[in-house]
Amino acid sequence: MELHLLGQVDYAPTYEAMQRFSAERDAHTPDQLWLCEHPPTFTQGLAGLDGHVLAAGDIPVVKTNRGGQVTYHGPGQVVAYPLINLQRAGYFVKEYVYRLEEAVIRTLAEFGVTGHRVSGAPGIYVRLDDPHSHALLPQRPQHGASTAPDFTGLGKIAALGIKVSRHCTYHGVALNVAMDLSPFERINPCGYQGLRTVDLSTIGVSVSWQAAADVLSHKLLTYLAP
Repeated sequence: MELHLLGQVDYAPTYEAMQRFSAERDAHTPDQLWLCEHPPTFTQGLAGLDGHVLAAGDIPVVKTNRGGQVTYHGPGQVVAYPLINLQRAGYFVKEYVYRLEEAVIRTLAEFGVTGHRVSGAPGIYVRLDDPHSHALLPQRPQHGASTAPDFTGLGKIAALGIKVSRHCTYHGVALNVAMDLSPFERINPCGYQGLRTVDLSTIGVSVSWQAAADVLSHKLLTYLAP
């Protein structure tokens, strides 16, 4: 997979470039991983309800064709866009999501933080009272688990939103490193009222954007491999 470091780029042209790349690629086009950060932007998924944007103010809202509801992108957040041919890679969408989440969990582990999955809610979460605890969450995905997500005691540190077209992925994952989190209070993050959003800085981990991006890109290249 080719790694492309884009720096800070506006959201809309990056979205258009992903669509263009995915439309023009063929069976022989090498997969790519784009890493970037965006200026302040709210993005709405296909299922997004306008009511989940509480007070956009001066931050633009961009409607997209990814899955999910509304989220926020801003400086201090590592955004990764894997552009992968799943048919060639040999796994399906459900496993792709699992691999994305696993890459984030392994990235957090490098910084001494334990990331968790929550049943019915894609993304990665941390315990607010003890981000380093390895104790299993009662609300983790498991056979027979409730489909109603339970965020008690948790903060969301990474959001997922993907699109698959002709077996090829775009959009991706955003990991909060050290950012102004206040815009998250102007939306219902991922469509959940009152869902707490955190970053590494909030939970006491001091790491640069570049250091976090280096680790996340390495983990994604590892865990998304065929």
